Amino acid sequence: MTVETEKLMERGAVMHEKDLDHRIYRVEGLSCTDCAARIEAGLARLDGVDEVVVDVAAGTVSLRVANPDVDVSQLERIVEDTGHRLIVDHQRSQAPAGALGFGRFLLGARDTRMTALAAALTILGLGIQLVGLPLAFHSGALLLAILIGGVPVARHALQEIWVARSLGISSLMVVAVVGAIIIGEVAEAAIVVVLFSLGEALEGFAAERARGALDALLDLAPPVALLIGPDGNAVEVPVATLSVGDAIRVRPGDRVSVDGVVTAGHSAVEQAAITGESMPADKGPGDAVYAGTVNTFGALEVEVTRRSEDNTLSQMVALVREAQSRQAPVQRFIDRFARVYTPTVAVVALLVAVVPPLVFAQPFWGDRGWLMRALQMLVIACPCALVISTPVTVVSALTHAATRGVLIKGGRTLEMLGRVRVVAFDKTGTLTEGRPVVTDELRVCADNSRAHNGLSYAAAVEQHSAHPLARALVAEAALQAVDIHASGDVSVLSGRGITGQVDGRRVTVASHGFFDESIPHSEAICMDADRLAAQGKTVMLVCHDDDVCSIFAVADTPRPESVGAVAKLRAAGLRTMMLTGDGSAVATSIGAVVGVDEVRAELLPEDKVAVVREIMDAGQVIAMVGDGVNDAPALAQASVGIAMGGAGSQQAMETADVVLMGNDLGQLPFLLRLGRRTRRTIEANIVVALGIKALVFVLAASGIATLWMAIVADVGASLAVILNGMRLRRA
Repeated sequence: MTVETEKLMERGAVMHEKDLDHRIYRVEGLSCTDCAARIEAGLARLDGVDEVVVDVAAGTVSLRVANPDVDVSQLERIVEDTGHRLIVDHQRSQAPAGALGFGRFLLGARDTRMTALAAALTILGLGIQLVGLPLAFHSGALLLAILIGGVPVARHALQEIWVARSLGISSLMVVAVVGAIIIGEVAEAAIVVVLFSLGEALEGFAAERARGALDALLDLAPPVALLIGPDGNAVEVPVATLSVGDAIRVRPGDRVSVDGVVTAGHSAVEQAAITGESMPADKGPGDAVYAGTVNTFGALEVEVTRRSEDNTLSQMVALVREAQSRQAPVQRFIDRFARVYTPTVAVVALLVAVVPPLVFAQPFWGDRGWLMRALQMLVIACPCALVISTPVTVVSALTHAATRGVLIKGGRTLEMLGRVRVVAFDKTGTLTEGRPVVTDELRVCADNSRAHNGLSYAAAVEQHSAHPLARALVAEAALQAVDIHASGDVSVLSGRGITGQVDGRRVTVASHGFFDESIPHSEAICMDADRLAAQGKTVMLVCHDDDVCSIFAVADTPRPESVGAVAKLRAAGLRTMMLTGDGSAVATSIGAVVGVDEVRAELLPEDKVAVVREIMDAGQVIAMVGDGVNDAPALAQASVGIAMGGAGSQQAMETADVVLMGNDLGQLPFLLRLGRRTRRTIEANIVVALGIKALVFVLAASGIATLWMAIVADVGASLAVILNGMRLRRA
């Protein structure tokens, strides 16, 4: 095939894809791969549906339809036949909570209502047996329970066999229940039906709770806003009607309804839901605000910069939902294992039922016969606990991270975070503030009067410059509230400084090297300047006429949280390093302050990539932390790329493996701890799920177990791994 042919085929595929209508719906209660397979197979048979993908972790079904007018009611009916509910029209399911929430969940769908009725009839039947009423009443109640509770199970079994063309757990349950009835174990059959159905409902309930916190994020953004009209009055309007450029008012105590920029007013805004910051951030004209954050004490006027469906909060939720669909490697392995495991155990159970009676003359019937043992094996064969263990854990961890202002792009990244052993940082804007500030001021003027304030002189000429060092001096003058006089005849000294007239005096602000060449000064001034330069700081001297009056040192200072974050990473056994393009003196100074183990300085972007590759080639998993733009090559090369400041950077949100929505390095220890806990939780869940099954399998083969014991073990294992995984919602 020629390159041209391949390009034509790709173009045709893209055009075909554009002709299709892509839709994504939520599926309430979705918790198992067998359920997903039934939904996929059922929806794929509809005319006009080109592709169906059901994602258990995210609880969604993705459709590509050639006919945009496809009947949604048909989709709802097919999904309902599988025992679930399709959520359409962008409505969000409410996250159920507690026992009362499970009760509402149980009564919310036809299949679960039938399960509740079957449970009541089973309890009634067992009660009748205890009080000694006639057998007909006892058996009648239990058979009715089996009939009512078994209808959904039987329907799902038929869907597995005839629609999905697979042997699923519902099929195995039908065989087990029919077999129990045949050998006269009606009570056991009823208990199996009820416990299996309740277990399925509990799994669906738990899955919805794990996903519910993500929907709760969207609820943070209010549905209405106060639109400021031409007359200055504010009118309440739906947020969906706002356009970019509209002006809204945010009162004290209100939640911000849109992403925008403050045009008037001053306040502090609690934005932990977006950036993870624990303290409110000061906001004034020119500052960005985000939908879902809380205005505290002052009224703000805000210009809308993004429509409601495109705001940062919506993008966060969309990215986390997309991440939920990206399976961790262990999850893909488990799914493949489950597809082989279930039919294999079914074959083993069949051999257990027939080989001992035929070959060794063992009993076939009875509660200790080999048929009963085989039925118990069919029940315990259910891989639900194993399959649900990973997605619930991953969804809980991803959602919890999102509520802390940390976006993790999928299960693969989460699993990789748990294996990180080296953390590399960019310096400027990551470990440091990213802007120079005055760190030292030495007054060396013979005349110490206020009229000869070196900072005042420096700010007077530097206010005409946009250079970062100039801005640092002007900012320091404003901070100290010194007078900044007018200046004239200002000119740049070939990139080495600046000079101008201030109050009739010639003022020069320049490097120590320039002063050495052009302006005489004492040895003591040289020693002070050299001492500050040795600390990795940029030194500037100021003179009026020929008299040197001040020495300033300017540096990019570490972030307040850098030292603590690095210390926690090192305490956790991680190796830390700084990769920077700055000179060795500056890099070494900053590295010593923040406490990293190793400093690599004077690196070009390709050199940073080489360092990252060197560490990976040595077999270590490395996380690279940067601003998401300047360090893009190194972030892409690293095992995990972590970008800071995603709330203000669309590029960072889209390209990095992990995004810290705020600029808080303090989230890093939490992030890596969450990765490790997630990995340990998944491993523990797999051990629990397989261990319980192996134990009951042995007991069943030995004739010690009962049918209800097998189903209790299965349901118990599922609940154990679900609850263990859900603990990560508050890790």
